Amino acid sequence: MFFLSDMLNKKLKLPEAAEALPGRAGPIPTATRHFVNRRPLHGPWPEGLETAYFGMGCFWGAERLFWQTDGVWVTAVGYAGGHTPNPTYQETCTGLTGHAEIVMVVYDPKLVSYDELLAVFWESHDPTQGMRQGNDVGTTYRSAIYTTTDAQAKQAEASRAAFQAELDKAGRGRITTEIRAAPAFYFAEADHQQYLAKNPAGYCGLQGTGVTCPLPQAVAAG
Repeated sequence: MFFLSDMLNKKLKLPEAAEALPGRAGPIPTATRHFVNRRPLHGPWPEGLETAYFGMGCFWGAERLFWQTDGVWVTAVGYAGGHTPNPTYQETCTGLTGHAEIVMVVYDPKLVSYDELLAVFWESHDPTQGMRQGNDVGTTYRSAIYTTTDAQAKQAEASRAAFQAELDKAGRGRITTEIRAAPAFYFAEADHQQYLAKNPAGYCGLQGTGVTCPLPQAVAAG
């Protein structure tokens, strides 16, 4: 019993760099093209597109939400936010890499705004759960927004405040989402890329709070 408890505690606590698994120097094998739209996962992408990174628990269902969003060019899943270079799925599941499961979203800001992507993020999971998402328990399932520009950082912080206000009205808890500049993103193995397109009956544990995230225009109008 002590062993099981100790393992669970490790999965709920982010490791220090000295505790993290060593990883490897080179990237692990992955897919080169999106299974649904056949666009290149690693670029090059058309000029003017921007990149966003979101962690919402298990990345299978989260990725599907974004590739189905109008204005999104391509998506991929991977690991970010930890210490271990080029980790495998099995390594991240131990909780000893420090990474979260992350969806990379490449989008056309002329067709879909970053604020609209943030609304998808906030409304599609429960960002108050800390190191878990529903039945998925561990640091890999934490809520995270990794930003690629100063504008994204400001928008992410503003949207968190706006959504927290709505959660407060609904009697929900405090947001635990990590927001910071995007660290290194490591692509997950090929079988995880667009997993639910390949396995339509596959697991998806995403569940929102039922609370709507106000867009900036709605906030200003109010």
